[in-house]
Amino acid sequence: MPWLVVGAAAPDVIDKPLGMVGVVELYHSVGHSVLLFAIVVPVAVSSAAGLGVAVGWASHLVADGLHVVVNGRPDALLSLGWPVVTPPDPLAIPPGAFFGYYVGSASFFLEVGLWVLGGVAVLSGSRAVSRVRGDGL
Repeated sequence: MPWLVVGAAAPDVIDKPLGMVGVVELYHSVGHSVLLFAIVVPVAVSSAAGLGVAVGWASHLVADGLHVVVNGRPDALLSLGWPVVTPPDPLAIPPGAFFGYYVGSASFFLEVGLWVLGGVAVLSGSRAVSRVRGDGL
Protein backbone atom coordinates (compact mmCIF):
# COMPACT_ATOMS: atom_id res chain seq x y z
CA MET A 1 0.00 0.00 0.00
CA PRO A 2 2.75 2.60 0.73
CA TRP A 3 4.16 2.09 -2.77
CA LEU A 4 0.77 2.92 -4.23
CA VAL A 5 0.87 6.25 -2.38
CA VAL A 6 4.44 6.88 -3.56
CA GLY A 7 3.34 6.30 -7.15
CA ALA A 8 0.26 8.49 -6.79
CA ALA A 9 2.38 11.36 -5.44
CA ALA A 10 5.30 10.89 -7.85
CA PRO A 11 4.09 13.07 -10.76
CA ASP A 12 3.62 16.11 -8.52
CA VAL A 13 6.76 15.39 -6.47
CA ILE A 14 8.70 15.40 -9.75
CA ASP A 15 6.99 18.28 -11.56
CA LYS A 16 6.18 20.88 -8.91
CA PRO A 17 9.80 21.53 -7.85
CA LEU A 18 10.92 21.61 -11.50
CA GLY A 19 8.25 24.20 -12.26
CA MET A 20 9.02 26.26 -9.15
CA VAL A 21 12.70 26.64 -9.96
CA GLY A 22 12.01 27.28 -13.64
CA VAL A 23 13.51 24.12 -15.17
CA VAL A 24 10.20 23.62 -17.02
CA GLU A 25 7.51 26.17 -17.80
CA LEU A 26 4.55 24.02 -16.79
CA TYR A 27 3.76 22.20 -13.58
CA HIS A 28 2.63 19.19 -15.63
CA SER A 29 5.65 18.03 -17.58
CA VAL A 30 8.11 15.20 -16.89
CA GLY A 31 6.19 13.38 -14.15
CA HIS A 32 2.86 13.75 -15.93
CA SER A 33 4.17 12.50 -19.27
CA VAL A 34 2.68 9.27 -20.59
CA LEU A 35 5.91 8.87 -22.55
CA LEU A 36 8.04 8.69 -19.38
CA PHE A 37 5.40 6.45 -17.80
CA ALA A 38 5.63 4.06 -20.78
CA ILE A 39 9.42 3.89 -20.40
CA VAL A 40 9.43 3.35 -16.63
CA VAL A 41 6.50 0.92 -16.22
CA PRO A 42 8.05 -2.15 -17.90
CA VAL A 43 10.94 -1.96 -15.45
CA ALA A 44 8.74 -1.06 -12.47
CA VAL A 45 6.33 -3.99 -12.74
CA SER A 46 9.10 -6.51 -12.14
CA SER A 47 8.46 -6.26 -8.38
CA ALA A 48 5.44 -5.83 -6.11
CA ALA A 49 6.69 -2.42 -4.97
CA GLY A 50 7.24 -1.33 -8.56
CA LEU A 51 3.77 -2.52 -9.52
CA GLY A 52 2.33 -0.45 -6.66
CA VAL A 53 4.22 2.62 -7.87
CA ALA A 54 3.04 2.05 -11.45
CA VAL A 55 -0.62 1.65 -10.41
CA GLY A 56 -0.44 4.76 -8.19
CA TRP A 57 1.23 6.77 -10.96
CA ALA A 58 -1.36 5.62 -13.51
CA SER A 59 -4.20 6.53 -11.15
CA HIS A 60 -2.71 10.02 -10.74
CA LEU A 61 -2.54 10.54 -14.51
CA VAL A 62 -6.12 9.29 -14.98
CA ALA A 63 -7.42 11.47 -12.13
CA ASP A 64 -5.64 14.56 -13.49
CA GLY A 65 -7.01 13.81 -16.95
CA LEU A 66 -10.53 13.43 -15.60
CA HIS A 67 -10.13 16.63 -13.59
CA VAL A 68 -9.20 18.82 -16.57
CA VAL A 69 -11.95 17.34 -18.76
CA VAL A 70 -14.64 17.81 -16.09
CA ASN A 71 -13.22 21.29 -15.44
CA GLY A 72 -13.86 22.19 -19.08
CA ARG A 73 -10.22 22.29 -20.17
CA PRO A 74 -9.78 19.15 -22.31
CA ASP A 75 -6.93 20.83 -24.20
CA ALA A 76 -4.89 20.51 -21.00
CA LEU A 77 -4.79 16.74 -21.66
CA LEU A 78 -1.98 17.58 -24.06
CA SER A 79 0.32 17.74 -21.01
CA LEU A 80 0.26 13.92 -21.02
CA GLY A 81 2.25 14.03 -24.25
CA TRP A 82 5.05 16.24 -22.90
CA PRO A 83 7.65 16.95 -24.42
CA VAL A 84 6.25 15.99 -27.83
CA VAL A 85 3.22 18.28 -27.47
CA THR A 86 2.75 21.29 -25.24
CA PRO A 87 -0.62 22.25 -23.75
CA PRO A 88 -1.76 25.85 -23.43
CA ASP A 89 -0.43 27.64 -20.36
CA PRO A 90 -3.04 27.34 -17.57
CA LEU A 91 -1.38 30.25 -15.76
CA ALA A 92 -2.28 32.58 -18.63
CA ILE A 93 -5.66 33.08 -16.91
CA PRO A 94 -5.43 35.73 -14.14
CA PRO A 95 -5.87 34.21 -10.64
CA GLY A 96 -9.17 35.98 -9.93
CA ALA A 97 -10.66 34.94 -13.26
CA PHE A 98 -9.46 31.37 -12.80
CA PHE A 99 -10.96 31.20 -9.31
CA GLY A 100 -14.32 32.40 -10.61
CA TYR A 101 -14.16 29.96 -13.50
CA TYR A 102 -13.18 27.08 -11.21
CA VAL A 103 -15.88 27.70 -8.57
CA GLY A 104 -18.50 27.59 -11.32
CA SER A 105 -17.15 24.42 -12.91
CA ALA A 106 -18.47 20.89 -12.57
CA SER A 107 -15.08 19.90 -11.19
CA PHE A 108 -15.52 22.12 -8.14
CA PHE A 109 -18.81 20.45 -7.19
CA LEU A 110 -17.38 16.99 -7.85
CA GLU A 111 -14.42 17.74 -5.56
CA VAL A 112 -16.63 19.15 -2.80
CA GLY A 113 -18.76 16.01 -3.01
CA LEU A 114 -15.69 13.79 -2.76
CA TRP A 115 -14.40 15.72 0.27
CA VAL A 116 -17.80 15.40 1.97
CA LEU A 117 -17.93 11.66 1.25
CA GLY A 118 -14.38 11.28 2.54
CA GLY A 119 -15.24 13.17 5.71
CA VAL A 120 -18.32 11.03 6.28
CA ALA A 121 -16.26 7.87 5.75
CA VAL A 122 -13.58 9.00 8.21
CA LEU A 123 -16.13 10.01 10.85
CA SER A 124 -18.09 6.78 10.39
CA GLY A 125 -14.89 4.76 10.64
CA SER A 126 -13.74 6.50 13.81
CA ARG A 127 -17.14 5.95 15.45
CA ALA A 128 -17.08 2.27 14.51
CA VAL A 129 -13.58 1.88 15.95
CA SER A 130 -14.66 3.64 19.15
CA ARG A 131 -17.65 1.30 19.52
CA VAL A 132 -15.45 -1.76 19.07
CA ARG A 133 -12.98 -0.48 21.67
CA GLY A 134 -15.78 0.59 24.00
CA ASP A 135 -14.85 4.29 23.99
CA GLY A 136 -18.42 5.29 23.06
CA LEU A 137 -17.85 8.34 20.85
